[in-house]
Amino acid sequence: MDQTDLSGSPAYPQRRQSLKVLAALPFAGLAAACSNLVPGQGPPPSLYRLTPKSSFRQDLPSVKWQLVLEPPVANGSLNTTRIALQRSPTQMEFYAKSGWVDQAPIMVQTLMVESFENSGKIVSVARETGGLRADFVLKTELREFQTIYYRSGQPEALVGINAKLIQLPQRSIIASQNFEHTAPASADQIDNIITAFDDALDKVLRGVVEWTLTSGQTAYEQNQQRRRRPRQPSSG
Repeated sequence: MDQTDLSGSPAYPQRRQSLKVLAALPFAGLAAACSNLVPGQGPPPSLYRLTPKSSFRQDLPSVKWQLVLEPPVANGSLNTTRIALQRSPTQMEFYAKSGWVDQAPIMVQTLMVESFENSGKIVSVARETGGLRADFVLKTELREFQTIYYRSGQPEALVGINAKLIQLPQRSIIASQNFEHTAPASADQIDNIITAFDDALDKVLRGVVEWTLTSGQTAYEQNQQRRRRPRQPSSG
């Protein structure tokens, strides 16, 4: 797979304050992001992260149940710290000298947890490894997380997540939904492309949070009603 080098573009504009850019950090947790570098050859890559959703519609239910988020599943081209792009529907490439601070699915999982917390509508939400005794599990698949050029010739950030809400302890799927959004970049420069990613993910995260809280609350209330129903006396 090819790499696209944007280093010949005009100097990048000043980054938005809400987007955090990290130049190669010496932390062990970021070692994977820098694994493709040969020591002493060239500058370190610019590393990017996106921001969680912080505003939601006012009529969301306040729920008393607890939620666990499994790590999103993703194919090999997206399960990486590299920032993917497509110039055609059948070819995947990556931007040179730029990357995510973490593997894309893990970064998205973190942002989903923070977005649920920012809603202020749920008692508790955690990663699967958090040891939380949950009422629901949210399984997600990161299906799209790349820049596409083949629609208009200009870069557009495409983010797509499939979500399945599972009720415990039955482990039954009570709802399933696809969330997808495309945001155009204002210029073919990496900072503008990251801004477009942030805009697209913002819309997707809002959809995931609002859908999960609404669908989960409906299922939770129905389950509570079933528990309160008096048992029918057995015949004979």
